[in-house]
Amino acid sequence: MKIGFIGLGSMGFPMAANLLEAGHELHVYNRTLSKADPLKEKGAIVEKDPGELAASVDVIITMLSDDSAVYDIAEGGMFECMKEKATHISMSTASVSFIRELHRRHEDRNQHLISAPVFGRPDMAEAAKLWIVTAGQSDVIDNVKPVLESLGRAVSVVGERPEQANTIKIAGNFMIASMIETLGESFSLIEKSGMDSHMFLNIMTSALFDAPVYKGYGSMIADRKYLPGGFKMKHGFKDVRLALQIGDEQEVPMPLASLIHDHYLQGVAKGMSDHDWSALAEISRFSAGIGKGS
Repeated sequence: MKIGFIGLGSMGFPMAANLLEAGHELHVYNRTLSKADPLKEKGAIVEKDPGELAASVDVIITMLSDDSAVYDIAEGGMFECMKEKATHISMSTASVSFIRELHRRHEDRNQHLISAPVFGRPDMAEAAKLWIVTAGQSDVIDNVKPVLESLGRAVSVVGERPEQANTIKIAGNFMIASMIETLGESFSLIEKSGMDSHMFLNIMTSALFDAPVYKGYGSMIADRKYLPGGFKMKHGFKDVRLALQIGDEQEVPMPLASLIHDHYLQGVAKGMSDHDWSALAEISRFSAGIGKGS
């Protein structure tokens, strides 16, 4: 299958490499073209702009940071040059309102949109172990499912409206952020009580929370290793804001999301935008008087 891939960041690059490994004809575009050089050496075709890419392929995957990044690509030639009946797979954690509008714009051009955000960090993307949540027209999903399966360990189809996949993804990221907040507060309590955070983490992940997400984020917080950010704080801040937007639209109070939003805002204001989003735990340390800048 002829596939176009746009967005070669920490998640997108290994995903694109896996598509090449699976034997697809891959066309790639990235704003910084030099990031595509290693893929070019492996057989990828590097396009100079989104329109050139869109005209060359049947399926376009975008893996970009937010609504505005996807919008810029779409208006930068993708909409205009994309073929009729071609499929755009949006794998970004975008807002529900934006995905609705993107879907409408594609329908007006007789094009398809599938939303397929992912759960997983860069190491899981490299190992093709992402969990992919997808929604859209069922026959279109069936057509592109082999592409998605080459990127992850599972594909969950959650509905026929593309924005449904984004609702799942945003709610899931809110749950992770809530866990990070809980870990940060608990570790601060342990640390200020004169005990070892690693010992506490080992007990909790052995007795109560034997799950990779607790072990992974718990270890980062106990080690206080937040750079480089696998998933940056500024993106976590954005995702909690998106959860609150859905809550407003659906009239669902989310008081914990409001608290976490403010803590992320505090972290961003303290210059931690590019730290891993698990650095949210440092806000608890600041508040407890045991962190730098408290």
